Amino acid sequence: MERNPVPEEGGLSGEEVKGPVGRLAPSPTGALHLGNARTFLAAWLSVRSRGGACLLRIEDLDGPRVKREAVAETLEDLSWLGLDWDGEPMLQSPRIPRYETARMHLEAKGWIYPCVCTRSEIAAAQSAPQGPKDHGMRYPGTCRGRFADAAQARAETGKDPAWRFRVPEGTVVPFRDRFHGEIEVPVDAEVGDFVVAKRDGQPAYQLAVVVDDADFGIDEVCRGDDLLSSTGRQLLLYEALGARPPDFLHLPLVVGPDGRRLAKRHGDTRLSWFRRRGVPAAEVCGFLAWTLGLRPTREPTTPDRLLADFRPEAIPRESYVLEGDPFGKG
Repeated sequence: MERNPVPEEGGLSGEEVKGPVGRLAPSPTGALHLGNARTFLAAWLSVRSRGGACLLRIEDLDGPRVKREAVAETLEDLSWLGLDWDGEPMLQSPRIPRYETARMHLEAKGWIYPCVCTRSEIAAAQSAPQGPKDHGMRYPGTCRGRFADAAQARAETGKDPAWRFRVPEGTVVPFRDRFHGEIEVPVDAEVGDFVVAKRDGQPAYQLAVVVDDADFGIDEVCRGDDLLSSTGRQLLLYEALGARPPDFLHLPLVVGPDGRRLAKRHGDTRLSWFRRRGVPAAEVCGFLAWTLGLRPTREPTTPDRLLADFRPEAIPRESYVLEGDPFGKG
């Protein structure tokens, strides 16, 4: 799969790309909250501060969790905060044929195989006396080598198979993160063979983001450090697809007092909620810049005024703990 910075779905022409290309990639499963906004602000600043471009991708493949009304609200929230993007926003859902082409390439190269295992079967295998002792839901390789192709899997089991990437035994993927430094992800020990396409034909997250980032010429991925472990799987896919991976910048999250990432249990932290209450965008931006270590105070500001201040090394190493209403109203 060749790297293509000029996809038919939109994006930038080759002449327009003058510096690094980054992206904002919200998922319309709910409204943007302060944690999302903080990461998106950092991602925007990282590429804009170096004269680069910022693309916008709406990751709308999460089935029933996707809320169509959230797409428009996401665009409004980003614009309100002062974050812009180059080219037209791109939805993942119309690109399903493109992901299927990539899946077929992996199948032809022998990198993936059909799997009919259910979640409960995988969980049972891990709790069996002789099963794997690794943490989490590591796939034990039950279907590896079991079927010659998807047709045989359907014929023998009556089930439509998912597709798993064949992770070589003992695989540890090293990479350099712009924030964390040298990282090693033990993909085989942590997850084993991982899903790249679901039973219903939908691409899994790992495959879709790799294909998108390669097709759209993304040079840098800035996101939350909860996705550090995903990076190992994605780098394996880049290699298998013959694509050049971007640089990575994984930042600590905003969490609640319980140490868990922001959710409804921590109160209403949606940008739309603050907008409706009349909190100025500059006040929200100033707060986020302060939590990122870019400014010594929470003085109101705008993203463009922060461009000269952005330095990844200034960002605190720990997650920011949000306690109560940061704007003192409730």
